[in-house]
Amino acid sequence: MWQAEHVQERLRTLYPQCKIDILGMTTRGDQILDRALSKVGGKGLFVKELEVAMSEGRADLAVHSLKDVPMELPPGFVLAAYLEREDPRDAFVSTHYASLEALPNGAVVGTSSLRRQALIAARFPHLHVQPLRGNLDTRLGKLDRGDYAAIILAAAGLKRLGLAARIRAFLEPEESLPAPGQGAMAIEIPAARADVMALLAPLNHLPTALAVRAERTLSKSFGGSCQIPLAAYATVDGDTMRLRAMIGTPDGLHVARADLSGPAAAPEALGLRVAEVLAQQDAQAILNLCHISAQEND
Repeated sequence: MWQAEHVQERLRTLYPQCKIDILGMTTRGDQILDRALSKVGGKGLFVKELEVAMSEGRADLAVHSLKDVPMELPPGFVLAAYLEREDPRDAFVSTHYASLEALPNGAVVGTSSLRRQALIAARFPHLHVQPLRGNLDTRLGKLDRGDYAAIILAAAGLKRLGLAARIRAFLEPEESLPAPGQGAMAIEIPAARADVMALLAPLNHLPTALAVRAERTLSKSFGGSCQIPLAAYATVDGDTMRLRAMIGTPDGLHVARADLSGPAAAPEALGLRVAEVLAQQDAQAILNLCHISAQEND
């Protein structure tokens, strides 16, 4: 809702003559909180109802956290604009501890992300990672009740909701590489709505758009699913883009990494090159291990 209101305010500033209403909706991804997202349908659970509203003419656009948007959109829909990225880092949140390094042996860390689980397991095998679902208030409430010694959240969400004070430490990309699109917001529209596309053009932030296109191309190369621990983070410096990526098993025992640079104007090409480097490190074998693990847990 914060994101929708933010876009509403931006559009009102650009087009004061327009009436802009918010159609509040609760998606399946918001409703199913007792199971890991990877086990109940994945990223599409956060967007399907919104796409139905647009196809029925009840809504003209939808605002998403980009990391929740499937890599393949349904026919008839496009991402029309990418807003300037907020802090893409993961955040360490704890009542009693200052960092992951400070957690004692056997401490329970909560996260909803297989990516974060893999990265934590690789660096801190003595910690126990447990699933954590729900909105920010729910997650923080579970931490405060003592269900977890610490939880890992996206820094962007905490900052946007005025909860930055809860962050005890930021996890830099070198230690916790972000998810594709993390920290970015995207606006989805029906592909036929050229009028809406034109209205949204001023909101598109080109460096963010280029970076997330590289990240999403890479993710798409490996299936683009929340069921695999995949990280991808691109940065743009002038005409150059750097893309770092990781694929690993949830237990952190098998990891492939890549770090390449290329022309910022060709983000998809860089995404494909990085995918090739990961493939050369037996990324497919790692994915197969992920699928076996998921079946065993089911």
